[in-house]
Amino acid sequence: MVLNDPAFYRDRYPHYAALRAKAPVLPIPFAGAPDGAVVVTGHQEARQALAGAALSKDTGAYFADKDSDRALHPAVARNMLTTDPPEHTRLRRLVTRAFTTATVHRLRPAIEALARQLTAHWEPGQEVDLVEGLAAPLPVTVICELLGVPERDRPAIGVWSAELFVTGDHTRIDAASHALSAYMAELIAAKRTAPDGALISELIAARDGEDAPLDEHELLSLAVLLLVAGHETTTAAIGNGVLALLRHPEAWAELLADPGRIPAAVDELLRYDAPVSIATWRWAPAATTLGADATPVPAGTPVFVCPGAANRDPARFADPDRMDLARPDAAAHLSFGHGAHRCLGAPLAHAEVEITLRVLLERFPALRLAVPAEQLTWRHSRLFRGLTALPVRL
Repeated sequence: MVLNDPAFYRDRYPHYAALRAKAPVLPIPFAGAPDGAVVVTGHQEARQALAGAALSKDTGAYFADKDSDRALHPAVARNMLTTDPPEHTRLRRLVTRAFTTATVHRLRPAIEALARQLTAHWEPGQEVDLVEGLAAPLPVTVICELLGVPERDRPAIGVWSAELFVTGDHTRIDAASHALSAYMAELIAAKRTAPDGALISELIAARDGEDAPLDEHELLSLAVLLLVAGHETTTAAIGNGVLALLRHPEAWAELLADPGRIPAAVDELLRYDAPVSIATWRWAPAATTLGADATPVPAGTPVFVCPGAANRDPARFADPDRMDLARPDAAAHLSFGHGAHRCLGAPLAHAEVEITLRVLLERFPALRLAVPAEQLTWRHSRLFRGLTALPVRL
């Protein structure tokens, strides 16, 4: 994967197709790993890798005997995402209730009200940046409300979380990890004094209870993870989805004619241009194999699973590079992952994308790009595929 090539960020899919044409599970050179790494671009193989117990997410165990000049804050370096069952299961159980389908259903009116509030001052014919004005503030506001983050602090949260995913600039990433963790530690201290019933206060109560199910580090790391993971991918999903529809005017027209198709369309948009391009770190603690061809994965090998590539695997999806809102199997996408680590906030993210599209279609039926698609810029992030800005004409 050519992570230093701007063309990769503009359009990753030809690169993924070239890798998959060689093999859906492909050994590649990787600095610091004597046996290299493995990149997974096939859908069936990605499901196996994401769900299988043969791979670990315990980054602490992987890097324990390796020299590193990184200075990530421990709350970012080790959290629920970097643990395996049963530790992962215990931590996930503490927050699952906040993101169930039933809970999200109760949040829908508030999400719609927020989408309307953010676009209330927009007028037909006006040019706006849809990322800055809607795709970014909506999910960050929703997760901050859930967690109990004060409104005055939310702009800084957005800056720090974006900095965490700047590929190749370890200094910025590490600094952002410390800034965000320090802020969250202060917020936890404040809510210990004045609990408000939001999710962070609930976690504090669990931590400070008689049978505390988590320690102080886990409390901080869980709060930081929920804050960051709760909006970054959704911002990308909204931007990618709207762009895909605007580049396919016939699809936009289909949803205008029948808004009842929006929920199913969201799955196709998530499949077509996944917000998560490469999944978070996995590795093989012991020698194993992946795929129908039993590709060897030596012990200690990093494994990079690419949902963005798997979602365009022709072995799983017919004509995968074509966006088809009537695609019957679009929900088989891996944009939310698979298995024990499947995205906890998937119901919330799906609802936020759906509601955003519904409001845009209703209020701005003539929405169109304000610049040629080739001029759009993309975030330089290995994990995420998302726009830095989306100029549109209302």
